[in-house]
Amino acid sequence: MPLGRGVQTFTRDGMTFDVTDSGPTDGEVVVLLHGFPQDRTAWDGVRPALNDAGLRTVAPDQRGYSPGARPPGRTAYTMEELCADTVALIDAAGADRAHVVGHDWGGALAWALADRHPDRITSLTSLSTPHPAAMAWAFTHGGQWRKSWYMLFFQLPWLPERVVTRDLRSLYTRHGVSEEQAAKYVARFSTPESLTGPLGWYRSMPASTSMRRSLTSRRSKEPKAPRRITVPTTFIWGSRDFALGRAAAEKTREFVSADYEFIELDENHWLPEVVPNVVADAILRRVRGE
Repeated sequence: MPLGRGVQTFTRDGMTFDVTDSGPTDGEVVVLLHGFPQDRTAWDGVRPALNDAGLRTVAPDQRGYSPGARPPGRTAYTMEELCADTVALIDAAGADRAHVVGHDWGGALAWALADRHPDRITSLTSLSTPHPAAMAWAFTHGGQWRKSWYMLFFQLPWLPERVVTRDLRSLYTRHGVSEEQAAKYVARFSTPESLTGPLGWYRSMPASTSMRRSLTSRRSKEPKAPRRITVPTTFIWGSRDFALGRAAAEKTREFVSADYEFIELDENHWLPEVVPNVVADAILRRVRGE
């Protein structure tokens, strides 16, 4: 279903995704992909500046978050499926190409889209999340494993849902998210069941084709170098990020062959909520090619 004024959903593979579609309908399309555990309201502070600049923004509640798109099982949340969802969104918006912006898991998805579908991606802006190959490198060279212990914990059944639900408010507020925004997230993820879909993104990792290829390559005597990103890219990283460290952030530039900007901020993880104006300015520079 084409997106437009008053049409706030798109469908794929029998699932319905909720979308906030704003700005001029004839503007260049900017796709805004949220992370974990967030939703499309993460971009509420960012969208107005982009819309005022003449850009059309489409911000979906992603797979596992939209009530009509919560399939069971870890294989339903592989990067292959997530990429297909976003391509379907771009199609639904009536666009041949789109600028893609992602934060946290949304950033990981944005990197994957630029790698797999460069013909559909005009530019890439990733917030917090480094290139996946830089992330893999940092696990053995930069101590990233100390920050990422929770990824293993999230592979467990049922227990992570209960732990995250219990600690959710402080996860946001102790890192700068306002009480008002934190309350919205806490209300949305108020039960363990509401987090099963979002945690599916983590639980899909062992089933991901791209992860299996990465592990096979690393075990090889002559590991295959990852493809470099060929679309103009901006990477924004907070130096106080509790989950994503400096080693991967600085390594990322090696995996982009197109025009690249690295922006380091004296901030923590929740960049769309905490510094929306800074994020919007960086997106606008990337979109304009400045």
